[in-house]
This record gives sequence, C-alpha cells and structure tokens, in this order.
Amino acid sequence: MIDFPYDLLLLIAAGLFAGFINTMAGGGSLLTLPLLIFLGLPSATANGTNRIAILVATGSATLGFRSKKINSYPFSLYLGGVALLGALLGARIAIHIDGNVFNRILAIIMIVVVVLMVFKPKYNAFATTPRTTGKTLTWSMVGFFFIGIYGGFINAGIGFIMMLFMNYVNRMDLIRVNATKVAVAFIYTTGALVTFAFSGNIEWKYGIALATGNAAGAYFASRYSVKKGEGVIKAVMVTMVVVMAIKLWFF
Repeated sequence: MIDFPYDLLLLIAAGLFAGFINTMAGGGSLLTLPLLIFLGLPSATANGTNRIAILVATGSATLGFRSKKINSYPFSLYLGGVALLGALLGARIAIHIDGNVFNRILAIIMIVVVVLMVFKPKYNAFATTPRTTGKTLTWSMVGFFFIGIYGGFINAGIGFIMMLFMNYVNRMDLIRVNATKVAVAFIYTTGALVTFAFSGNIEWKYGIALATGNAAGAYFASRYSVKKGEGVIKAVMVTMVVVMAIKLWFF
C-alpha cells in the first residue's frame, strides 16, 4: 500500500497561499520556512529548499506584471545586481550557522516583522515622480546590497523591507514597487539557490511541491493586484498582520 503524500499536498497548499501573499505584500516565507522545519528538514536544508519556491514564484510574478506592461527596467536590474552580491554572502552565512541559533533568529524575525507590519509608517499612496537615477540610485544600490545579504541569509519578511524602501526613498507607487520587488527577488534568489544547491542543502521533492503552489499564487496575485489597485495590497497586508499575530500568540 502506497502512503498518501499528505506532506506534499500540504506544501502545495501552503505554497499557493505564500505565493499570493509574497507578491501582494510580503511575508510568505514566514509560513513556508517554519513549515519545512516542522516537516523535519534541518534548518539549512529548509532554508535552501524554500528558495526553489521563491525563485519560481518571483519569476512567475514578474511575468504576470510584464503581461500587464508593469516593469521598472533597468532600475530593477541595478538593484537586483547588487542584491545578488549580498545574497551570495548571506547564503554562505546561513549554511554555516548552527541550526538552533538559526531557529531562534527566525523566531525573533517573525516577531519583529509582525511588529513592523502593525506599527510601520503608512505607505505613500500619492503618485509622485519616481527617483530612480543619480544619487538616489547610488544610495538605493548600497541599501539593496545589505537587503541582499538578509535575503540570502533568511529572506523571511524581506518583501516589507523592499516595499518600504522603494516607496519612501524612490517615491514609487505600490504597483510599481511590487513589480520591482519580485524582479529583484528573482535575481538575487538565483544566486542564493545555487549556493545552497552546491552545499547539498536542498530537498528537491519538497521544494518542487512548494514551488508548484507558489507559482500559481504569485501569478494570480501579480495580475489581480494590478487590476484591483493598491487598496487590495493594503487589505492583504492587514490580513497577514492578523493571521501572523494569531499564529505567534496561540501556536
């Protein structure tokens, strides 16, 4: 008798939800990374496995935004390039850190991100002229190098950081911020995934199952957010605050 793959179905369902949330706002890895650890993967392997889903989801979301003629090239390429360099460093740190220390760091980050979602400044919803060149571009590239280090290390909640940064520093509206966010994440995640793969820290079966759900959720969210506008993005973010607060408090 063949055992029914409940774990794979659970990962597909979690990936679908996380892909949607990651594209609409951010924070999907706060669900999928602990889930992979709960399913028995070592911390480094769970971290590496999660990157398959992130890569597929961000690639799918980028295609979704491009189908709606929403992109920020070459600005996203500049930020993605420096974030890639940072991610290579961050991934190496994640591979060599003690598993128990990593789990404690993840727990703290989950709490910090929830607090950030609750008490963060409001997004600037007024359309202004984007600042994506000159000195602002230089400082943005410096900032995204360090964002890339965090992305390579753990990635959880990084969407909120990128959205706040580009909304306030680069004066980009939330739709274009989202399109840029997923493009940048796709670029640096490629480097992080290769780093984890070469170190043998990927469970491909779990990663592919998670990625299957992620791709569907991300593509739908990328098109839905453009169609429905910024109010939907904010509503999803508020919902995630409630869900994560309940999860942290009761579980």
